[in-house]
Amino acid sequence: MTISREDLNPCTVQLTITCEPSEVKEGFSRATKQLSKKIRLPGFRPGHAPRAMVEQYIDKEDLYGQAADEILKPAINKAIEQEKLAPDPSQRIAVDLKKLDQETGEMEFVAKVPLPPVVDLGEYKGLPVEMQETDVTDDEIEYQLEELRKRRSTREAITDRGTQEGDVAVVNIKIDGKEGDGRTFMTVVGQTFPQLDKALIGMKVEEMKHIDLAFPENFQEKDWAGKKHKATVSVNSLSAVTLPELDEDFAKSLKTENIDDLRARMKDTIGHAKQEMVREIVNAQLLDTLLERSTVHVPDNMWEGLAARRLQETALEQQKAGKTMEQYAEENGMTVEDLAEKWNESAQVHVKRALLIREVFTREKMQLSNAELSEELVSMAQEYEMSPEDLLTLLRKNNQVEELHFRAIARKVGEFLAEHADAKTPVTA
Repeated sequence: MTISREDLNPCTVQLTITCEPSEVKEGFSRATKQLSKKIRLPGFRPGHAPRAMVEQYIDKEDLYGQAADEILKPAINKAIEQEKLAPDPSQRIAVDLKKLDQETGEMEFVAKVPLPPVVDLGEYKGLPVEMQETDVTDDEIEYQLEELRKRRSTREAITDRGTQEGDVAVVNIKIDGKEGDGRTFMTVVGQTFPQLDKALIGMKVEEMKHIDLAFPENFQEKDWAGKKHKATVSVNSLSAVTLPELDEDFAKSLKTENIDDLRARMKDTIGHAKQEMVREIVNAQLLDTLLERSTVHVPDNMWEGLAARRLQETALEQQKAGKTMEQYAEENGMTVEDLAEKWNESAQVHVKRALLIREVFTREKMQLSNAELSEELVSMAQEYEMSPEDLLTLLRKNNQVEELHFRAIARKVGEFLAEHADAKTPVTA
């Protein structure tokens, strides 16, 4: 067995391993023996039939998969011992199989061996941070009340007037020279694009107009986007959105006693949200500064999976929105490769922050109480819109209770860093 070593960083060693033909032959032999135990031939007990008879019933893909497993583990262990490495037992060794051929006895693979992280914690007390105001303004309260009214709005069909800005209209657009009955859309008048909005104002139900339309580049119908067409526009139906009055009945519908009580509760809700937002901002600032003061090295395996998962989640989100990753990246002024690199960088920072949090927790000999865990469970349940009991059951089922513990640890460490920070309130003009 020959080994080529490359130290990718202080915590990741890449080994390119080429096995001897004898090792490959022995691996295939063990694989055949293992797979033969699952094959039943008339007249023979499982695992006792002649090898030549058994081999013809073994699927080639299964054989190669089993052989790879049989060869890889001892080869990796031998290479690790030869290179005098001490892998991090909590991390998986990533393996990329380059070549495996039973006939020629060739096998080559690359193993990325993760070593334990290196954390040299910098001074974490007295970190500079800018605190943000959390006072709730009247404008913020009024804005949220207006949003509540919009959520409880109703729609009424309109038959006695033309369209006005803000009306909801079902519109049909038929392009000249195209077969069929055109395409139908539901839209808010005044929120489409200039030529169509101008044409719709004043139109009544079943009225038609023949106009020139220059569809914007981001129009939902891709084959029309960015093009000019002559078209017939008609209004199939029209309705107006009616907002409820901001009165005592509205307040009681939201389970408050009156408007003053509703505003007071709204103020508390907004205040809590702002405090949580400021806590997250301050916590990020403190951890960024602490990371600058510290030296942290992590194996690639710790962040590669996180980055790949986030990229996959983004791809699924864009697919649901009818977009490709190329389109999404372009909208953000990047290529897909740039986007992947950004997620790699973000994942590395995320992992390094987590290690710093655990280091401070250990250094300060902190402990989590049941009350703190319960508080974090309630907070998580609110985020996921689940009951605490259901969330805890789900976390246990998916072996993710550790996530609850880490979030509680992170909150406790964040509060500790903020309490001992050199906090300054920005001066407002």
